[in-house]
Amino acid sequence: MELSPYWQKIAAKTRAEHRPFLSLAPMEAVTNAVFRQVVDSAAAPDVINTEFVNALSITHPKAKFTAQGRLYISENEPIKPIVQLWGNVGEDFRKAAFAVKEKGFEAIDINTGCPDATVIKNHGGSDLIRHPESAAEVIAATKEAGLPVSVKARLGFSKTDEFREWIPFLLKQEVQVLTVHMRTRQEMSKVPAHYELIDDIIKMRDAISPNTLIAVNGDVADRTAANKLAAEHPGLDGVMIGRGIFANPFAFEADPHEHTPKELIDLLKLQLDLFDDFSKLYDSPRFPSLKRFFKIYVKSIPHSADLRAELMDAKSTDDVRQMLAASDILK
Repeated sequence: MELSPYWQKIAAKTRAEHRPFLSLAPMEAVTNAVFRQVVDSAAAPDVINTEFVNALSITHPKAKFTAQGRLYISENEPIKPIVQLWGNVGEDFRKAAFAVKEKGFEAIDINTGCPDATVIKNHGGSDLIRHPESAAEVIAATKEAGLPVSVKARLGFSKTDEFREWIPFLLKQEVQVLTVHMRTRQEMSKVPAHYELIDDIIKMRDAISPNTLIAVNGDVADRTAANKLAAEHPGLDGVMIGRGIFANPFAFEADPHEHTPKELIDLLKLQLDLFDDFSKLYDSPRFPSLKRFFKIYVKSIPHSADLRAELMDAKSTDDVRQMLAASDILK
């Protein structure tokens, strides 16, 4: 397998800078076009992902309209996102791959690691660990559209040692990038990530599919932590940041430094404006979905507890703007 031009460009740039490529993890109801632009504005990663999309929904006559918001890319996004798909039927992925190619997506990622019980009940996400034949089927079907295909995985479903069979299996599918969340589905995020297994995974890659890029995910707070992790594990190509972005919207910045309350609130205001613009195009997400983001911007501001509580009672973006304008701690 040869590395695609898409991934060659990313790998060449970051290797020249002696660092791993950095990606923002696909997160449900988080990495939509609105929040992706906020992250890009704060400090852009090298790779950014959509929230995950059910492969069947993209072309299903009744569901395809609800999927459009998830597939929306703003013309103002400097980094075109990779679309992440989930499901378990090869034909669904084949149709979805051709459809997203027509929409202008340049790469596809397949979710084999989501721990959500509903997704697993529908035989997607980490349920594929228990059904590797379905994983192979959807990977092969997705490749038919000609876009570079990557996979996001976990170490295993119930036991850590499952990675000794599961990871080599995925590598044999010759995917462009294999991103491994360094925990099992059963562990969720309740235990520390198993960084001690990174070198074993790199050795597997070198033996089975040398051109596949290896990235890891789990407990990485920011760019500094990502660089340190890569330095400790030679051969690691990339690092993905997920929950770290909720602690620090500037997680990807090359020169980490303190940010003023104004900078943080300006990001919140940008998200409010982008949310309003998005709402003119699509009926979802609705305003309550915004509330999960408020803590990102106000928790590090001194004496902001009252403001945060007030924001959680807001009913609209205009309410939030009025509360920010009236807050004494921001003056």
